[in-house]
Amino acid sequence: MGSISQFNAHDYEVIARDYADLKEAARKRCTDQKELDVVQKAFEFANEAHKGVRRRSGEPYILHPIAVAKIVVSNIGLGYKSIVAALLHDVVEDTDYTVDDIRSLFGDKVATLVEGLTKIKTVLDNEDKAEQKSIQAENFKRILLTLNDDVRVVLIKLADRLHNCRTIEFMPEHKRDKILSETMFVFIPLAHRLGLYSVKSEMEDIWLRYKEPEAFNEITAKINRNVTDKDKEINEFIAPIDDALKAAGFRYEIRKRVKTPYSIWNKMNNKGITFEQIYDLYAVRIIFEPDVATKETERDQCYHVFSIITGLYRYKADRVRDWVNYPKNNGYEALHCTLMSHSGIWIEVQIRSRRMNEIAEKGIAAHWAYKKDGFMDGDESEMDKWIAKVKDILVSPDVNALELLDMIHNDLITTDILVFTPKGEQRSIEKGATALDFAYSIHTHIGNRAIAAKVNLRLVPLSYVLKTGDQIEIITAENEKPKREWLDFLKTRKARSLVLDYLKGERQESIKIGKKMLEEQLDALGYKLNDKTLNVLMEGYEIFESKPDELYFRIGAGLLKLSGLADILKKSQEKKSGSWGFSWFRPKEKKEDYVIDGADGKHRYVIASCCNPIPGDSVVGFLASDGTVTVHKKTCPTANNLAAKFGDKIVMPKWEHAKTQNLTFLVRLSLKGVDRIGIINDITRYISFVLNVNIRKFNLGTEDGVFEGYIDLYVNDMGDLDKLIKKLQKIEGIQSIVRTDL
Repeated sequence: MGSISQFNAHDYEVIARDYADLKEAARKRCTDQKELDVVQKAFEFANEAHKGVRRRSGEPYILHPIAVAKIVVSNIGLGYKSIVAALLHDVVEDTDYTVDDIRSLFGDKVATLVEGLTKIKTVLDNEDKAEQKSIQAENFKRILLTLNDDVRVVLIKLADRLHNCRTIEFMPEHKRDKILSETMFVFIPLAHRLGLYSVKSEMEDIWLRYKEPEAFNEITAKINRNVTDKDKEINEFIAPIDDALKAAGFRYEIRKRVKTPYSIWNKMNNKGITFEQIYDLYAVRIIFEPDVATKETERDQCYHVFSIITGLYRYKADRVRDWVNYPKNNGYEALHCTLMSHSGIWIEVQIRSRRMNEIAEKGIAAHWAYKKDGFMDGDESEMDKWIAKVKDILVSPDVNALELLDMIHNDLITTDILVFTPKGEQRSIEKGATALDFAYSIHTHIGNRAIAAKVNLRLVPLSYVLKTGDQIEIITAENEKPKREWLDFLKTRKARSLVLDYLKGERQESIKIGKKMLEEQLDALGYKLNDKTLNVLMEGYEIFESKPDELYFRIGAGLLKLSGLADILKKSQEKKSGSWGFSWFRPKEKKEDYVIDGADGKHRYVIASCCNPIPGDSVVGFLASDGTVTVHKKTCPTANNLAAKFGDKIVMPKWEHAKTQNLTFLVRLSLKGVDRIGIINDITRYISFVLNVNIRKFNLGTEDGVFEGYIDLYVNDMGDLDKLIKKLQKIEGIQSIVRTDL
């Protein structure tokens, strides 16, 4: 909540205006006046309950529930009970009213939704429990448990989180980082999995705006310039399509859109390319009303549109995506193709029926609405199956909160492929799954007894990674049983947990084997297996149980590789000796909430090796139990993972000037360009002699007149790096040069 003060005439005017907008949106979704009356009653009740209360931004608090209700109806497409629950979602938590009061006024279903939302709010906002190591993980477990009660609770929570992201500028920085990391780790994948693309895209853009403000502003400016330049060309591209569809008798609309800043940034980072190298920047969406008078099905009409437009323009065969025949596991259906315009730019065209477009924009809510109204067959959809699978994971007694959070996160971000049984039955399975995963997806007994597989009639090992369209037959033997080595290549949670269940029966044997393996490895490195070493390893491998048996078991069962053992022990020694203590960091003003060991507030700062931040990067720190702060880039996936799980350990370090202390940092630059005699010599000479920069590693190769590779070198800070990139870009032949991860 926020401060309490008298509202003025302007406040009442803003409340009335925002509610009028909501009422207009609700009118389109409510089926009769009775439902609208309940929405009105909920608004009046919430407005009175929050009277005089303001948010951190200074605006009346009631504007938040109104905004959440508007997202619920406009972006997600839920009905009046969800609109009412959204309006009331903070009343029980922040005022003297109880769930029973809500029940007596608005009925059981609304009360249940509000109760679910109140539980989530209580656990997410309760920072008094911050000493619990996995408080965030426990919180998310509780959020996802509401999937068991009513998925609408999670959908309204997503609307609540989206509005909190929209107003995140009013939060203190450490709280902002916690919220953004939680959003990236769980809420964004959850929105994607439930088909809420508009919610997902907006959250992603807000995440980028605050995590990498310079990149966000630069990309946004380039998009705006490009759109202005290319708008005429896009219109010229659309005109013949418009004429041809009209002539064919279609009822349709055509919309233009451009990639979001986050999707561009993500592509630039993942593929190591520049903005100028993204060729599918623009998309055109054709949304048609299916003609019920024709014998053509809705799907046939999609292909009909495809044949018309590919008769006008050349298309890129490897960029056709048929989600009409094979819908995505979140219910998304459309036909995508990329066409070459007459002016020479690639434009993605998305073909959808009105129903497909509703599902693409409103996700699960539209999917259920069409199912209920008889537009879809009654079979269980992939989305329904996923929700059933999540419920199954949530009620498992063997899974602790941190493991569960990782499972759900991984499950949210996976994509599926389509494969076939020997009889031609179609099945979807996680991308990257093996033949053995497939065996377990058929039946536990088949998985346990598997010895090999035939894929497309060819004999392959159980570790074979499946591809879309593969037909798989599993070969079994009665005396076969699960092996520890299987855990090295199994991908799906179901298969891994079934093998683990089997191996748990041999837990004591695994503990014995694991202890012996650890002793041998430690001995080889010159260490003894004692309490001190065990404490270091338990923390290094993030095992929070009090007894070392869990560590031994994981090693013995093959769940934990000892390849990183030397690094963990070495880092522990370096921390102790202080050789990693960097003085170019200083904490921002000390926060009471984040008490730092030592009365003088000094820490040892460690640069995270996963993302190697340099001065000038936006950074976030995580405080370890020994007082060490590990510093990551704000956009580092590991940092987002940690902040989502251990939000109470976040500290906000600030760079000091590294130049004054003559400190340098290792970065990698990836280069591509046109080969010419002497270009490699020019690049190295320029870096070493003209710019006086120290090169650590050089890896460039040339093939068919093109060179590609990377250079690892040392710089003082981001300013130096930017200057270096700008100067290198002037060398003849270099086409692109970008900073990439080491």
